[in-house]
Amino acid sequence: MQAPEPPAEKPKRKIIPAMLRGARNRCMNCGEGQVFDGFLTTRHACAKCGEEFHHHRADDAPPYFTITIVGHIVIPGLLIVEVLWRPELWIHMSIWIPLTLILSLGLMRPIKGALVGLQWALYMHGFDPDAEDDLPPPAPTPSERTT
Repeated sequence: MQAPEPPAEKPKRKIIPAMLRGARNRCMNCGEGQVFDGFLTTRHACAKCGEEFHHHRADDAPPYFTITIVGHIVIPGLLIVEVLWRPELWIHMSIWIPLTLILSLGLMRPIKGALVGLQWALYMHGFDPDAEDDLPPPAPTPSERTT
């Protein structure tokens, strides 16, 4: 009886370049095609090299990272302005609400692209061609259930 052959070693993918390409809306594999089709909608696959993006799992992480980064920018700024100049509330609102919205919308897409790039570089989820599907099987429909 023969022992099963160990799986072939996958080529190492560089994490930082993959994340930077994803953040710049470039394909992590070839660097030419685009990752996004809409504002946050990923393409099914790269138009240049065919690398598939549809199976990424960057769902809730980009907003969490965005909130953390924007909060670390806005809150210290707000506190510094308040301590140094004590402006009226309407001035605070006219500065910090638009800045929060602009930073959040401006950072969300690059952060999501970077996280998709990280998943690609680490062969996570569907980016590993040798792995089994890590999603659970779909629940049976009512007609498929037996009582």
